[in-house]
Formats: sequence, C-alpha cells, structure tokens
Amino acid sequence: MKLGLQLGYWGAQPPTGVADLVAAAEDAGWDALFTAEAWGSDAFTPLAWWGRETSTLRLGTSIVQMSGRSPTSIAMHALTLDHLTGGRMILGMGVSGPQVVEGWYGQPFSKPLARTREVVSIIRQVLAREAAVTNDGEYYPLPYNGPRAVGLGKPLKPIVHPLRADLPIWLGAEGPKNVAQTAEIADGWIPIFYTPKSAGMYQPWLEEGFARPGARRTREEFEIAATCHLQVVPDAAAKQQVIDGMKPVVSLYMGGMGAKEQNFHKQVFERMGYGELADRVQELYLTGEKERATALIPDELVDDMHIVGTVGEVREKVAQWEETGVTTLLLSCRSAEEVRQVADALA
Repeated sequence: MKLGLQLGYWGAQPPTGVADLVAAAEDAGWDALFTAEAWGSDAFTPLAWWGRETSTLRLGTSIVQMSGRSPTSIAMHALTLDHLTGGRMILGMGVSGPQVVEGWYGQPFSKPLARTREVVSIIRQVLAREAAVTNDGEYYPLPYNGPRAVGLGKPLKPIVHPLRADLPIWLGAEGPKNVAQTAEIADGWIPIFYTPKSAGMYQPWLEEGFARPGARRTREEFEIAATCHLQVVPDAAAKQQVIDGMKPVVSLYMGGMGAKEQNFHKQVFERMGYGELADRVQELYLTGEKERATALIPDELVDDMHIVGTVGEVREKVAQWEETGVTTLLLSCRSAEEVRQVADALA
C-alpha cells in the first residue's frame, strides 16, 4: 500500500505549513503528493510550487476539471511538469458536475463519458508526438472549423518532445459506465467514498472495462487511489470524537454538493444502500438545517469510509482496503508530526 499526501484545494485563503507537510512526507517515504481544484485555486500551480522542493515524491492532480481547459492545454501542463520533475507527474482528471461546468466554466455538461474519451485520446496524442494532433469528435474538434472559425486552423505537434508517452492518466469516476470506461482507457482510478464494504459493487464495473478490446491496462497493472481520513487514536472515546467530527463532511457531500436533481455524490451513497438516508439528509441540508442533517449520519458509515483507531486497528483496516484492490491511500494530514505518525504506524 502506497501513501499519497492529499493537499486538496484552498479555502478562503492559501493554507499555511504546507512546505513542512511535503518535506515530512518525502522524508518519511510517502509515495506521492496530490493537489486538487474546485472554483478557486487551481491544481497545477500549487503542485509545481510545493513539488519543486521534492525529489522522490510522485506529483499528481486529484483532480483537474476537464472543462476548465482544452485537452491540449491540459497536456501542455502535464508534459511541462513531467519534464521539470524528471518523470514524476500523474495526471488525474474528472468531469466535475453540471453546477461547476456550466455555472463556473460556461461549458455544456452533457455527454460526460464521450467528452472524457475525447479528452484522454487527445492528450495521449500529444504525449505520443507521433503525428500532428487531430480529433474529429463532437466535443473537441481539431482543427476547429465550427461557428466563428476563420478557417485557418492547422494540426500541430507539441514543440516540446514529451518526456514520457505513457505518463499515467488517472480518472475520477463514480457511476457504473464511467468506472467501466476508466478501467478501459486510463492507467488508474480515483474513486470517491470507496470503502471495503462497497468495494464489491465496483468490481463488475471494473472487470467490464478491463475486458473491452484494446483496454489499456490489466487489473494487475491498474492503480486505485482511494481517499479517506486515516488517524491513529489511543482509545474508543477518542475514535468517537474523530467520527463525530467527520460527520459534517459526509452530510455536505450527501446532501449539499451538487444540484438536487443531479448530485453524483449522493448517488454513490444511494448505491451503497443509503438511499432513504440520503434523501432525508439532502432535504434537510437544502433547507438550511445542516445540523439536523449531520445528526442523521450513522457512526458505521463514517467508520467504513475512513480508517480511525489504535495502531493495531489502523493496520488491520489498511490491510482490508488493500485486499479490495486499493494501491494508494490519499490522505490529508494536519501536521508534519501526523505525516510521520502515519508512516510509522504502517511501516
């Protein structure tokens, strides 16, 4: 099991103490460092800024929102960082949701599966640099000859020779079709709310993708990077405090992230068997009753989603996650000491 330090995206202000976290992760033998984006800070700039002081950590995005940049622009970011880091870049991408894509980026959200396939295809063309990059798909035509075009577009190769044609592309995916396509066309998967209890639900979807003609990876080669909160505590009372502290985050994603008509995160909880609970949490959350919504979140759900316990319990739970196919745990830590504590617990 590998460990990835998840820096996430920024809140109202840039975070402090990040350099210490990154240095501790590299010193303690963690595998990777990841940054994210929502509708504030971007993913690539912090990765380059804090990654510049590293020499062994892989540097990844979890995730870059595809609609925020053209596919060739994403490829330029990735190949540039791959060169600057000596081949340590992981490109994690996802479709985000309609509220962000249409409300923030001003792009249509429809057909996310088809759009994802086109984005990945174009990026792989850039990284291969075997011919000028073209695409006759519906969403990202290259050259562009649509409305308001001047008709002078020219297929191009990247000026820079990419360091690696096989720079790993990981995709965030939640639904059955999206997960299957991820197993078919990507090098890894970044699930959200993946748990040992729900792992069996995903296996047929993954196997469908691996079985498709031309699938990029086998099950043994494929990486699964699951996000959770891992914390070593001295006793059951301390564990309960941590679980209670995590409930507002669960209720936010279950009830408050995304539109009422289309909340992909809520759909994950429904597939996990929490449909009635998710409906009630969303109802309360969207009417402003966040505390009542949070009070409905059961302990067992939070305990399944995260790894909290004594050293022995943490080791046992990590082994359970690994048995389901998880290759990397993406963890957020609050201090350098916590980074080292996690590494020592799992050494």
